[in-house]
Amino acid sequence: MRIAYGIFGYGRGHATRAAAVLPALTAKHSVLILAGGDAYAQLCDRYSVVKIPTLGYVYSGEKRSNWLTLRQNLWNSSDILFGGPTSKMVSEQLADFSPDVVISDAEPWTHQAARRLGVPRIGFDHFGILVYCRPPIPVWDWLESRRDVWVYRRLMGVPERVIVSSFYDAPARRAGVACIGPLLRDEVLRVAPREGEHLLVYFNKGRHQYTSRIESAFRALETPVVIYGTDKRGRDGLLDYRPPSNVPFIEDLASCRALLCTAGNQLVGEALHFGKPLLVTPESCVEQRLNASAVRRLGIGIDVRHADLDERVIGAFLENLPAYSRNIARHRRDGRREALDTIEQFLAELAPAAVDAVSATASHGASIRASGGVAQ
Repeated sequence: MRIAYGIFGYGRGHATRAAAVLPALTAKHSVLILAGGDAYAQLCDRYSVVKIPTLGYVYSGEKRSNWLTLRQNLWNSSDILFGGPTSKMVSEQLADFSPDVVISDAEPWTHQAARRLGVPRIGFDHFGILVYCRPPIPVWDWLESRRDVWVYRRLMGVPERVIVSSFYDAPARRAGVACIGPLLRDEVLRVAPREGEHLLVYFNKGRHQYTSRIESAFRALETPVVIYGTDKRGRDGLLDYRPPSNVPFIEDLASCRALLCTAGNQLVGEALHFGKPLLVTPESCVEQRLNASAVRRLGIGIDVRHADLDERVIGAFLENLPAYSRNIARHRRDGRREALDTIEQFLAELAPAAVDAVSATASHGASIRASGGVAQ
């Protein structure tokens, strides 16, 4: 079967989710991958990837700026909605490839191109938990969530099938929606967890999130801190600044005492797999605030506003690690097998003729091998 796979490029979670299923998908199907931003950087060494732009948040100091975010993304958003040059390029890529199904991890250009070409779609991301499921949403976040859902629907449309990957559960709003656990990549599964001394820190936009105030808080801890996501490199006392990486980051996660990070779903799921308590500082969006509240609700760590993060909060968190660790075992979950099974089920529902053709080809080849003959 021919599958086009679009991957949103802001942050690491979208690419790591795709990396968990791409080995199995590319082994069985012909896959065209389209990605931009962080996703392109993470995947281009292992796969042939069509590079596309990406949308993203813009910061003013430590805080996300809605006005600057709107201004920076206005051109690309117009391109998506009204068919600009990138939309034309993506549509041409899909038309040339002629996919049976498009899978999109919150990637709007592939969603819209597939809709225009009449190709059935599978939405596969975490934000769908707000759109297609019923998570617990505080009253003060409900109105903002409706705005975010409206924007998401405008950019993505309504795919025929939806897979939501989440470290916490929420009931589906309609048929054709599957909620599965977070996806663990081979690189994660190959590393054994162990107990280390360092606090691991990951900021997805460290240039804005890692301020002198935060640095002072880390220095006051008098404990080793390994930091990813900033422009700094090398050791500075007990602080160890490291460059973006794949396996080294996973090894640091597997061996840390605990993880301090923004509240991305994928990274939380990987931390749970390794049994690491979490201190999360959500970005200024409903999705991450829901993730953060789930961390607190499940008893696997704490959440705090970035503005309130200081040595007192971090120190209190580190003192309570045993309590969080006891709760983590109940919430570990690898959704990769669930994801692959669900994708194959949805492929069969959306493109039965293509599935039948693949099965017939495989059956014919098996018959030739069994008889010792040669295919003509």
